[in-house]
Amino acid sequence: MLRGINRQIIFENDGDRYHFMTVLKTCKEASGFILHAFCLMPNHIHLLIEPKEEPLHMIFKRIETRYAVWYNRKYQRAGHLFQDRFRSENVETEQYYMTVLRYILQNPMKAGMEIRPGTYRWSSYLAYEIGNGSITDTQYAIDHFGSREALVKFLQQTNDDTVMDEVDHDWRLRDDQAKEIMSRITDCNTTEEFQKIDLVQKKEYVRKMFMEKLSMSQISRLTGMAKSTVFSIVKKMELEQPETRKIPTFHESETNVFNLLTDEIW
Repeated sequence: MLRGINRQIIFENDGDRYHFMTVLKTCKEASGFILHAFCLMPNHIHLLIEPKEEPLHMIFKRIETRYAVWYNRKYQRAGHLFQDRFRSENVETEQYYMTVLRYILQNPMKAGMEIRPGTYRWSSYLAYEIGNGSITDTQYAIDHFGSREALVKFLQQTNDDTVMDEVDHDWRLRDDQAKEIMSRITDCNTTEEFQKIDLVQKKEYVRKMFMEKLSMSQISRLTGMAKSTVFSIVKKMELEQPETRKIPTFHESETNVFNLLTDEIW
């Protein structure tokens, strides 16, 4: 998994997602890895990769560097785009492989971005359901179940799958809703637009967004401001205005951004 720094959004629009898929395809050809699944969420990326010619850290370095350089140039920003090192874990059994595969492909549905698997474009699901695209290597999973139909039935099952300790979800306010609120308050549709605002105005907007029930993690991700800065602004507001809604603890306010190409690429 690759996550945006401070969990900020790394895909502002479909053009960004399309370019990432182009990068992924290029890096796959260069590194020789097998791609069992992918899913692009607004602020993070899931990849189920089987390394072959290059080790995992080199694969991710290729992907991160190419996309970050392009993204920074496009949005006229500087610095790191991704948070620290990629997160990964070994998939050592057939059972866990299938759990991870289903978890990744149901990620958008569990995040409220689709009502059934397959309606969200930016994952490998349709490659498994109807053989759509060419970047996902589907044969291993299909062979495991004996047929595409049996595999798809498994992928559609209701479940409580969790992987990589990704259980810190906060469903109080979906991030697509949070982004709409941010846009209404600030007249900014992207992190880059917000970053151009002067500091005094940024602080006022942070206060307003918090009062509209955005969590501090959501505000940090959508604005690109450090979470510690957002906390300081909100804490000062609480001291000045005792009637302000109580600040939740960080573990309560942590959320994952789950809200906000063509077939020959994926």
